[in-house]
Amino acid sequence: MRSVLGVFVGIATLLATVWPAAGADLGPESIPGVPTSQWRLSFTPYGWATWIKGDQTVKGRTVGLDVDPVQMVEHLDTLPFMGYAEARNGPFAFYGDIVYAKLGLDADRVTSRGAHPAISGSLSASLGQEFEQTVAELGGVYQIGKWTAPSGGLMAVDVLAGARYWHQDMSINLALTNTLDIGDLVVTRGIAVARGGGVDWVDPVVGARLRHHFAPGQELVLRGDIGGFGLGSDLTWNVAATYSFVICTQDGVTYSGLVGYRALDVDYEQGSGRTQYRYDVLQHGPLSGLTISF
Repeated sequence: MRSVLGVFVGIATLLATVWPAAGADLGPESIPGVPTSQWRLSFTPYGWATWIKGDQTVKGRTVGLDVDPVQMVEHLDTLPFMGYAEARNGPFAFYGDIVYAKLGLDADRVTSRGAHPAISGSLSASLGQEFEQTVAELGGVYQIGKWTAPSGGLMAVDVLAGARYWHQDMSINLALTNTLDIGDLVVTRGIAVARGGGVDWVDPVVGARLRHHFAPGQELVLRGDIGGFGLGSDLTWNVAATYSFVICTQDGVTYSGLVGYRALDVDYEQGSGRTQYRYDVLQHGPLSGLTISF
């Protein structure tokens, strides 16, 4: 995945300077045009059905994750919450986005990878994983240009900067065998559990987006950002494409449908040996939602 990421980072960096895009901001924007002096607010509750693929390390023990959207829904422990909000005034905007999910993955979705060299004994087969994650982002946006597209309609380019906060609480369930080093694990009902506890970090992110209002009530938004830079995670990137369409307007409130696709990748690591925690995972999949703006 890292070799693919290396190629992607180059593309994402080019997009951030030439053809910006839209990802964590999952709602239609005000139509590019003459800036107004009034605030325009929007809120978009949405659903994001994702593939989850990568490696997770807890207390030096590593397992591989490979989950598709159907399996993700089947293994949800609680109802997930996802929502995006934005306040815009002329060329300025502030946004917030949150994704929360809790999964209980069984053995057929989790495979053993191995243990840190500093841990004696061999890693037995994984019996599953408890996976709880919150990703929250806050940031600001500034419109740097707008023009009439050659094919008609209006286009605008924004630059953005913000911070993405991660909270994770992970545990790996391992089969209890004679070869498993359990010195730092919790043994419950014949299962050895590697508990990561609550892990938090913040990634600075920078990026850009392109908004194309190509027909009345219809808008395409593309976004890309990159962050971490070793200050939180080693590297994180996020891209998405969304299409919004007005359903109706009533009493000054506009209701719009939203469909799109989003990919979010992160590589975070802390500690070593028995304290090593690493999350190197790509999440991607379709999304849909309803935007309420006024």
